[in-house]
Amino acid sequence: MAKKAKKKKHDEHIDESWLLPYSDLLTLLLALFIVLFASSSIDQAKMEQMSQVFTEIFEGSSGFMDHTSVIQNPTAITDGVSEQQAAYIQDQKELKEIQERIDNFIAVNELESTFATKITDEGLLITIRDSILFDSGKADVKQDYISIAEELSKLLQLDPPRFIVVTGHTDNVPQNNAEFRSNWELSVMRAVNLMKLIMDSNPQLDPKYFSAKGYGEYNPIASNDTEAGRAQNRRVEVLIQQLVEPENSAENEDE
Repeated sequence: MAKKAKKKKHDEHIDESWLLPYSDLLTLLLALFIVLFASSSIDQAKMEQMSQVFTEIFEGSSGFMDHTSVIQNPTAITDGVSEQQAAYIQDQKELKEIQERIDNFIAVNELESTFATKITDEGLLITIRDSILFDSGKADVKQDYISIAEELSKLLQLDPPRFIVVTGHTDNVPQNNAEFRSNWELSVMRAVNLMKLIMDSNPQLDPKYFSAKGYGEYNPIASNDTEAGRAQNRRVEVLIQQLVEPENSAENEDE
């Protein structure tokens, strides 16, 4: 009797093609998570914990984030710029923006011949020729220009507030009359009167940020030998001080 041929058992084959797109999906999700994870500010301990979790999930011999370098304070150094330098750069940028607003105010009011601005080592300096504000030998602001001082007071309302110093200067022509016995007194009172007018014009200004002083004839910016030079020396300056000192200045002060 012929033996019946035994039917060969075929190994069942499971279609695993779905695993490839599934693994790709996991890889993409993992990559997205890493990007979001790296963009946040976290400490090294949390990084190590997350590395361990992912290592266990993928049963790898080493964590894929074991060698990740994390900056403990991401704001301390950025592209070789220290936190102090970055703050100073930002402060100078804000001063430039204030200068642009004041320059626009000067242009609108056609004050280019008597007003000038510049950035100095101390901050933003506004220079005003005294002839536009004061009569010769007088310290009261001319009535015609009170409105200019009032508009200036709005521009000096800053956020955050900055210290503002108003300084008076004169030429070297001696001052000796019933009201002022010296150029010192005249320069100081001009600075004080302008500062008071600015403060009175805008109640939003905090008086603790304002101060006034006078140099008389002792800080000239031009020669007093000519009328043109003396006219330049007769001036009032409004200094909007910077909030952040340069890094090298801060180091020198510590020494």
